[in-house]
Amino acid sequence: MAAAVVGAAPLGKGLDISLAALQRHDPYISSILDVASQVALYTFGHRANEWEKTDVEGTLFVYTRSASPKYGFTIMNRLSMENRTEPITKDLDFQLQDPFLLYRNARREYFIMLFTPLIFM
Repeated sequence: MAAAVVGAAPLGKGLDISLAALQRHDPYISSILDVASQVALYTFGHRANEWEKTDVEGTLFVYTRSASPKYGFTIMNRLSMENRTEPITKDLDFQLQDPFLLYRNARREYFIMLFTPLIFM
C-alpha cells in the first residue's frame, strides 16, 4: 500500500490514524485533503423556516478517493456511531461563508458550523 498523504505532505501520526479510521468506513479513501477538528451539522427545517441542529458533531475530513466519486467528506460523529458522509459530485452545491460551510444535496439543505477553521493542507 502506498504511503498515505495529506495534500502532498506525508501524514503525521494523528492523521494517519484518522485515515485508517475513515478507510474502515470507505476503503477507497486514499488521502485526507483538509480537516476541521470541531464542527456541528445543521439542517434547514422548512416547516419552522429555520436552521435546526442535528445530532452530528465532530471532526470534518475532506478526502480523495481512488474510485468514483473522486472526492468526499465525512464528519466523524462524537455524539453517536452514525457519521455524516457526502460524496462531492457535480450535484452537490456548496459555498464557504466562514464560519459556515453551506451545502445542498439532492435531498436537503445543510450548513456546517466550523468551530475550528479548515486547515487547507
